[in-house]
Amino acid sequence: METFCLSRGLAVDDWVSEIGGGLNFKRKKFLSIMLSMLKGEISTIVVAHKDRMCRFAFDFIMELASSVRCQIIIANQESLSPQQELVEDLMAIIHCFSCRLYGLRNYSQEIKDHLKNAIDKPVQDMSALDSKEIQC
Repeated sequence: METFCLSRGLAVDDWVSEIGGGLNFKRKKFLSIMLSMLKGEISTIVVAHKDRMCRFAFDFIMELASSVRCQIIIANQESLSPQQELVEDLMAIIHCFSCRLYGLRNYSQEIKDHLKNAIDKPVQDMSALDSKEIQC
């Protein structure tokens, strides 16, 4: 990215890197960039791939950026056929939902463990049953 920006004469004020999926719009750094863009604090955003920023709403974000005079530059433009693009989108959706299911399984197991511990632990003093102390 540094080479790309230098070759285009772009001065970079801040490098932002974030781990998260392009389907997640609640990423802290993503939201921070969007808010700064809307306030007019950012004039140019350079992304490695458009899918890294967001998977499905990129055209909307491009329009939003242009309305506040912010330019979004994509370093690695891929030219995919409509079929290839559709397959990649479907794969991203399947991956996202499989991760959610895996997370639900972990959450379910955590609840079972808490209930088992609560059942196995005898309650000697009823004042210990403060609602703030019981977590399920």
